[in-house]
Amino acid sequence: MQEKFAITRTIETAAGVHAPGHLGELTQIVDYALVDAVLEETGAREKRLRLLPSRGVVYFVVALALFEQCSYRVVWGKLTAALDVLAPVRPAASSLARARRRVGAVPLRRLFEVLAGPVADRGQAGSFYRGLRTVALDGTHLHVPDDEQVTWRYPKRVGELLEFGYPLLRLLVVVECGTRAVLAACFGPEDEGELPYARHLLSCLDASMLLLGDAAFDAVEFLREVTATGAQFLVRSSARRRPTIQRRLPDGSYLARLAAPYRAGSGYSTLPVRMIEAWITVTLADGTTGREPWRLVTSLLDHERYPASELVELYHRRWQVETTYFSIKATMLDGRVLRSHSVPGLDQEVYALLSTYQALIRTAADAVTARPGLAMERISFTVLLQAAADQVTTGTHAAEPDPLLGPIGRMVLDNLLPTARRQRVKARSRKNPTSKYGPNAGKHPQTAQAYTLSVEIHAMEGGLSPRARR
Repeated sequence: MQEKFAITRTIETAAGVHAPGHLGELTQIVDYALVDAVLEETGAREKRLRLLPSRGVVYFVVALALFEQCSYRVVWGKLTAALDVLAPVRPAASSLARARRRVGAVPLRRLFEVLAGPVADRGQAGSFYRGLRTVALDGTHLHVPDDEQVTWRYPKRVGELLEFGYPLLRLLVVVECGTRAVLAACFGPEDEGELPYARHLLSCLDASMLLLGDAAFDAVEFLREVTATGAQFLVRSSARRRPTIQRRLPDGSYLARLAAPYRAGSGYSTLPVRMIEAWITVTLADGTTGREPWRLVTSLLDHERYPASELVELYHRRWQVETTYFSIKATMLDGRVLRSHSVPGLDQEVYALLSTYQALIRTAADAVTARPGLAMERISFTVLLQAAADQVTTGTHAAEPDPLLGPIGRMVLDNLLPTARRQRVKARSRKNPTSKYGPNAGKHPQTAQAYTLSVEIHAMEGGLSPRARR
């Protein structure tokens, strides 16, 4: 006779109608006290006890972000899968939709604001440069449903003759490099540019930070506002600028002043900056060579403490924000259109996505803390998301012997990404047929290739030639 084993587990959950309100192990990050406090603060707590109490609805909305491919009823089934007879109700999809509308977007926004913030300790690899916490700012688009209740707020793109594509929501975030934790976020219609949204995010900066950004954020007034927070900046500058060299520095960079637009009563104001101009040469494995001019503008004026060669290499960390967007748009959403068909519902859904993402990042940070010296960049977000989703169906867990290392942490630490990653490059492809970028037909390389990089830093007397649009 073969031996048999019985597997038992301890599940802790709230009582009665509150029982479905959990996120598995993620409940340790988004705990009951936090959700109740957010509901109380925002005035969204129910006036009488319902079969779908507000706390449970908040957890349900967050769970929708964990299971983007699933319907309302299926997600509710996952929340109650481990509860058996404890699950008090089996609501219809219409009841869950009404519950979402009743709770609204404000509690989810407040929940995200509580969860948002840096998670890296001072020793965390990739998150600090010479004592400054490096953070990156950039924007992206999310597709929203083509519905009249939505398009008044998020209009479709308009060509010469026709509207086309899905309506787009513009999302901007500030991300901590190394951990990819979100410090702040804002979103709205696409027809408003990135700079107005970016100004709403400056309150998350302080004197301990270095902000990285692309050429969309090199406006002088915006850089002055960044400086006013106490933070430093390192931003790619566009070829439109023709800065006057005030003083050449030994490392090839130079000091200059950027002039802000004229203001009545105060005239022209200037911002002292340091310019780093460089030729970037990329040599592919097949011998093909590409060469491009780049210009960086920074408030780090001390060339001895902040060498130009280090800042050119540091700027590459800006792509951490692109990795964040890939995690949200490709891994969590899997390229799907947002599911809500109303503007308040979209607000609620986006904040739920961001809250879920940040809760996952905080869980990963706890796992890294349990293994000193491990770079958080080795954590696979795909494994992290799947492990968290699996724990929802098995219920909330009693406290682990090591509070920093539960089932999710053990799963991600057992499936780390490689220590050293190869430098590879591939021609940027147009995945969306309505993209503003042109197709990459004929561009090289069509398949990923390894490459080597060389940098020549020197001032370009004739200015920069415009870079080809990709």
